[in-house]
Amino acid sequence: MKPYVERTPDHQYHDLLRKIMDEGVEVTPIQGEKSKMILGAQMRFPFANGFPMITERDLSGRFMEGALAEHVAFLHGARTQEDLVKWGCPWWKKWVTKERCDIFGLPEGDLGPGSYGPAWTAFPTAEGAPFNQIEHVIKQIKERPNLRTHIISPWIPQYTLQHSGIPPRKVVVAPCHGYLHILVFPETKEISVHHFQRSGDVPVGVVFNIIQYAAFTIMLGQILGYTPKELVYTISDAHMYESQYEKVKELLAREPKPFPTMTVDPSITDIFDFRPSHFTVSDYTAHEAMTIPTPV
Repeated sequence: MKPYVERTPDHQYHDLLRKIMDEGVEVTPIQGEKSKMILGAQMRFPFANGFPMITERDLSGRFMEGALAEHVAFLHGARTQEDLVKWGCPWWKKWVTKERCDIFGLPEGDLGPGSYGPAWTAFPTAEGAPFNQIEHVIKQIKERPNLRTHIISPWIPQYTLQHSGIPPRKVVVAPCHGYLHILVFPETKEISVHHFQRSGDVPVGVVFNIIQYAAFTIMLGQILGYTPKELVYTISDAHMYESQYEKVKELLAREPKPFPTMTVDPSITDIFDFRPSHFTVSDYTAHEAMTIPTPV
C-alpha cells in the first residue's frame, strides 16, 4: 500500500449512493418496503490506495470485527445462529426466528443448507459426497495458478429457487454475495478477486461485504505467497430502502477520506486459521458512526 499521505480519497461508494438516490427505479421487494434500485454497478479497489473500508461513517471496532467474524464463520461452514454466535457474529437472530424458519421447513435458528457456510464447504454433488469449494479452489491455485477457473459459488439452485412445482427452498435468505472469481498472476506474484453480488443493500450490507472480500483477498494472498492487487466489486441489484433515505442524505453530505491500512498477522499460513484478532486497521480517519435500519 502507498503511504497514507499519498492515498487519494475514493468516491466510488459515495457516487453509487448518489446514483441510486437520484436515478434509482422505485420498486417494492419482498421485504414490503419501497426501495430504489439500479441494475448493474461496479467499483474497483486497488490495494495500493489502501484497504477499502468506507470513511463516510466509522466502521472500526465491533463493526469490522463482526464483518470478519461472519466471514470466518462461513469459511468454517457455519449454518445456525448458534454457530455464528460462537464465531462472534450475533446479528442473524431476526432472520432465523421460528416464524421465519417455519416458512422454509427449517428448525428455529437454522439458515439452511443453501446458506453461505454449507454452500462454500459442503456443496451437494451428484456423487453424494459434499464438496468443500474453499479447500479445492486453494489447492487448484497452488497446483495450476494459470487457470481461469478459480471460482467459488454460494448458489445451490435446488435450495434457492422458489415456486409451486418444487419443495420449499432450504435457505432463509437466498445468498446475496459470495460469488468469487480469483485471478492469480504468477508472472508478477499478484492476486485479484472479482466479487459478484446478486443483491446489495448499499447503505448497510455492502459496506460490510466489501470489508469481508477485501480481507479475503489479503488472506488468500498471504497463504499463497501473492501480493493483493485489486478487489473488483460488481453488484447486480444495487438498492436502498425508503427507511434509509434520510441517513443516506447525511452520508452524502460527508466528504470521503483516504482509505486506511490493514495489516494481518504474518504467521497465519492456513485459510482456516484466520480470526478477527489477526487483523489490525490503522490510519483510519472516518466520520462519526451511524446506525442505519434495514428491513428483514
